[in-house]
Amino acid sequence: MNDYNAQIIEEFRANAGIVGGRWEGRDLLLLTTTGRKSGRSHTTPMVYTRDGDRLLVYASKAGAPTHPDWYLNLVADPNVVVEVGADRYESVATSLAGDERDRAFEQQAKLSPVFAEYQEKTDRVIPVVALARA
Repeated sequence: MNDYNAQIIEEFRANAGIVGGRWEGRDLLLLTTTGRKSGRSHTTPMVYTRDGDRLLVYASKAGAPTHPDWYLNLVADPNVVVEVGADRYESVATSLAGDERDRAFEQQAKLSPVFAEYQEKTDRVIPVVALARA
């Protein structure tokens, strides 16, 4: 884990999910996946949106040509841990497909136009992942 993410994770956990800087006021969660190669836990901070009882996260990797490691990890093992605020719980991750994925991504791009820019930068379809309490 890089120092930047480690600092965000530390601040998040110390302040029941509240962080400052560029993340201040954003809906941020911590997602812990199991490494598909190492078997070790990996925690990643990320923006989310609510969709009923589910939380949605976006595997944008800032428009890079490859999927982020956290996404590849949850494809291999969809059992993850989610931290939102002071709440920590087990969850099952499911990649959205078709119209459901497209609608969810379009909504996120309207809320945060940088996501539309990320999609324009890459040939891959940016995955949208639903996190549901286990």
